[in-house]
Amino acid sequence: MLNPGGPGGAGLTLPAFFARSAPAAVYDLIGFDPRGVGASTALNCRKAPVFTITDSRPADADFPKWAAEARAAEDACRRSGGGIRAHINTANTARDMEVIRIVLGEQKINFLGYSYGTYLGAVYGSLFPDRLDRSVLDSSVHPDWVWREQVKGQAVATRRNVDAWSEWVAARDPKFHLGKTAAEVIASVERVAARLVAQPIGGHTRTAFDAAVGTGARFRPLWGEIATAVRRLDTAAPATALHLLADVQQTELVPGVFNTVVCEADWPTDLETYYEDMRVFRERYPYGFGVARAAPATCTFRSFTPPEPPVQLRREGYPIGVVVQAEGDTQTQYESGPAMAARLGHSLITVVDEGKHGLYGSGNRCVTTAVDRYLVDGVLPDSHSTCPGDPRPSDDAPANAQSFVDSLRVGPLH
Repeated sequence: MLNPGGPGGAGLTLPAFFARSAPAAVYDLIGFDPRGVGASTALNCRKAPVFTITDSRPADADFPKWAAEARAAEDACRRSGGGIRAHINTANTARDMEVIRIVLGEQKINFLGYSYGTYLGAVYGSLFPDRLDRSVLDSSVHPDWVWREQVKGQAVATRRNVDAWSEWVAARDPKFHLGKTAAEVIASVERVAARLVAQPIGGHTRTAFDAAVGTGARFRPLWGEIATAVRRLDTAAPATALHLLADVQQTELVPGVFNTVVCEADWPTDLETYYEDMRVFRERYPYGFGVARAAPATCTFRSFTPPEPPVQLRREGYPIGVVVQAEGDTQTQYESGPAMAARLGHSLITVVDEGKHGLYGSGNRCVTTAVDRYLVDGVLPDSHSTCPGDPRPSDDAPANAQSFVDSLRVGPLH
């Protein structure tokens, strides 16, 4: 049984992605659309009004607008979410998985889940331990960070990647001319950011620049291209790398599963808690739009009462599984993987110097070999092992400023 993450990812067609994989030769691959998603009864919310101007470094005076926007989004979901909203949560989706198992007539299931799907798999194993056999949790959620701390961790992980990138660029100052130390490289980045406040280039703003640097730095093969783009902007030369934000098709209805499932756990209700965090994140984690990770969310104003608390994760009664985690993962911060592996007693595969989110099936041969050997042959990897990530650019590789456009389309967890 497979889950792509989310919360809110549709998984009905996911088996097609693995049709030529080694497990496909020995397993029936089962995909499903979780409740509220895809072919299941959809949870749709009305689109809420926008009060804020998108800004990666907002002033204190703008914070109440962020809160008002989150409150309006929650109210829009309350008015259109119907009676199903309180029942769309991880525990109930795990129970739906159990129904699928029963309908298929299987004694046990095996599970492969990504991102949020790791938490779903861990919850299923906690609720139905005698019905779970092998499990692979790829790019794991932290068992103790459900859910606000998990979201905040995305900003921390993004800054780590930017710092690693700046060190790499500083070591190649004769090529990029952005600074001989990591601090000097960051100063060059900040100089461009300040210039974009006064004079956006091609309609693109400091916020777009912050997003591009933060999100792009996670992909090691693109590091040279990011540096080239920053250099062009720093010297006031045209840079195609800022053509990053396409118009988003606006509709009256928006999916509501993410903003419902993450409300299964309690969030702070004191707005000053968020404002204090926003001040810190605005300064410390500006890249990748880190301040948004600390801002009030719909769950701050939750309008429904969850029918039960989040499931306490444990592994009692099903076999040891595998957790895969990349060191530079920005959607689920690296610490999440070791924490989940420790909580469940699973084997951990660390993908070194890698920023990808979702490793199995992504072309990493080391991960594929280890996971295939476990799923097909039942051979666990070592209790903790490592795999190399995508290589950093070679020093003689040509760098341009175009390819990291694809790095921007990154969802909250999924």
